Amino acid sequence: MNKFALKPGFRAAVIGGAGGIGLAIVKELRGLGAEVSATGISEAEIKACEIDGDVRFSVLDVTNGAAVSAYAEETGPVDLLVNCAGILRRDEEYELDVFRQVLEVNLIGTMAICLAFREGLAERKGSIVNIASMNAFAALPRLPGYCASKGGVVMLTRSLALAWAAEGIRVNAVAPGFIETNINAEGRKDEAHYQKIADRTAFKRWGQPDDVTGTVAYLAMPAAAYVTGAVYAVDGGFLAG
Repeated sequence: MNKFALKPGFRAAVIGGAGGIGLAIVKELRGLGAEVSATGISEAEIKACEIDGDVRFSVLDVTNGAAVSAYAEETGPVDLLVNCAGILRRDEEYELDVFRQVLEVNLIGTMAICLAFREGLAERKGSIVNIASMNAFAALPRLPGYCASKGGVVMLTRSLALAWAAEGIRVNAVAPGFIETNINAEGRKDEAHYQKIADRTAFKRWGQPDDVTGTVAYLAMPAAAYVTGAVYAVDGGFLAG
């Protein structure tokens, strides 16, 4: 058996898979032979995806409990669940309603998805990969809700790893650094800011969505069978310096 390959008939669900890092993960898993279902926040987001028709896309609001349960039931048991749905509201997160909304999507939404897929993951002895953030460890003053929610995702990952190991479910997280996606497109317009971030990394550049996907795929492979409760930074060495 090749420990660095997905098993035959591998099934994955990528929540928030219609853009940025999520879409790159969808493409990576498809390239490795997985059957993939994915979600986006709107039909417009899904239609903008450049991907073949082998991926089943659905619109899903992770804050809608009934919709989350229905989606998990429709999708069925999976070998891998990736939680990639997330939002940020730069500067606005000091308004309590906005702060609450960010936590509802990024943290409570992640928990809701995990709970909805738990039974099917246990059936297939599958794993969960939550997309956290470097900002779970290095705070940003303009994003208190985002940073708090991603710190919560890290601790949720560790708690579920301990709680669900007896069911054969592994739970890990990937913490990307500064990756060029639509979520930070506005901030990247400031050239001085952009270069300051690039210079802080070991590779002197921002990351691309494809830089994240290999770590996610590895965590779903037999090679990672003894890995749970771990958080992998994919940040170009930003946190190392």
